[in-house]
Amino acid sequence: MSIIIKTPEQIEGIRKSSRLAASCLDYIEPYVEPGVSTGYLDKKIEDYIRAHGATPAPLNYHGFPKATCISPNNVVCHGIPTDDQILKNGDVINIDVTTILDGFYGDTSRMFEVGPIDDETARLLDVTKHCLDLGIQQVKPGNRFGNIGFMINRYAKSKGYSVVYEFCGHGVGLEFHEEPQVEHIARKNSGAKMKPGMVFTIEPMINAGKPKVSVDNADGWTARTIDEQLSAQYEHTILVTEDGYEVLTDLHNEY
Repeated sequence: MSIIIKTPEQIEGIRKSSRLAASCLDYIEPYVEPGVSTGYLDKKIEDYIRAHGATPAPLNYHGFPKATCISPNNVVCHGIPTDDQILKNGDVINIDVTTILDGFYGDTSRMFEVGPIDDETARLLDVTKHCLDLGIQQVKPGNRFGNIGFMINRYAKSKGYSVVYEFCGHGVGLEFHEEPQVEHIARKNSGAKMKPGMVFTIEPMINAGKPKVSVDNADGWTARTIDEQLSAQYEHTILVTEDGYEVLTDLHNEY
């Protein structure tokens, strides 16, 4: 399948959904504290999404049972929120939200600290966020998708971390997952060329230890590091513009 070039009308719809998804993460931040369950956070976000006239894309997607993915500590991605998973001081969690608003999708995630965290964990989060920033800086017409992963992997390795290769970013907007696959490890100048109107996620998952993951046999979703070391992830939805990029899930003009 080819990479969809979105029309101006489609881009505006995706922009609105992306901003709603990002606002979910701002909304939930005060509730992320010790003693709270991940199931509680999931319900709060689902209620917020529905109150804004949208639906949560993960719910019932290929059987996924919840509205969000919440992935603590050594869970790389696709963590299933539950009422008996209680947050404690020193935890870090990734909350991944995808909204469907008027038929358009917006996708974003970020890390949250539960109480004070140690310096080693803070460093992993800082490096992971910078990996996302480096990937975004590669977005411009004519550049190749592989350069996103090349820059991410080179930086992560230079800091002593590994990059998950079994999951990647993806086209988004008219569907939850579209072409292209956006690899976070790639050869320089490989892959398709970016063109204005393309919309996709960049969502590097950076591990403190080995890059490989293990998917839980019991639930079929939860992906953990194989060595139980920490993992972190940040994600934005990006539009290729005529002269660069627009981060559609950036509510705070960070980019």
